[in-house]
Amino acid sequence: MSERFRIAVLVASVRKGRFAPVVADWFTGQAALHPKIVVDLVDLAQLPFPGAELSARLGAADGLVILTPEYNHSFPGPLKTALDSIGTELRGKPVAFVSYGGLSGGLRAVEALRVVLAELHAVTVRETVSFHGAGAQFTPDGEPKDAKAVNDAAAVLLGQLVWWARALRAARAEHAYGT
Repeated sequence: MSERFRIAVLVASVRKGRFAPVVADWFTGQAALHPKIVVDLVDLAQLPFPGAELSARLGAADGLVILTPEYNHSFPGPLKTALDSIGTELRGKPVAFVSYGGLSGGLRAVEALRVVLAELHAVTVRETVSFHGAGAQFTPDGEPKDAKAVNDAAAVLLGQLVWWARALRAARAEHAYGT
């Protein structure tokens, strides 16, 4: 079966000096290894706003991975603005999370995002990859210090994302979402 799925990896941090590129480089490398995935790196810091390009790229995706830090026990404001700017692009599509931060590893941001994505009619994947004390989890070369553990966690997340992408693509093809 040569079926492939376009997965957008949405980088949520736009701050100067952000850590996001380190995590994004590692994760997109892992995703690119999956034989069923074609990666589209969508970096909010690189997109014009408002979001015609964001809308088109999310609309073309079969699934989404949101890569987010935790800011003040939640996710970044520009991510909320981006999600609020789209319409039906994520309806009936799976969304997974890679988070990073301090002690919580960004998991409070993920929990806040699950509520927002439910309103957008997206299906969130149970497994996440999170980096607690993220700066200390990577070498100066941008490699995870515990590569086996996080690579294995990424493989599980990607496997679930592909499962949901396949199931939901078939469902959307059979009939329009919500009908």
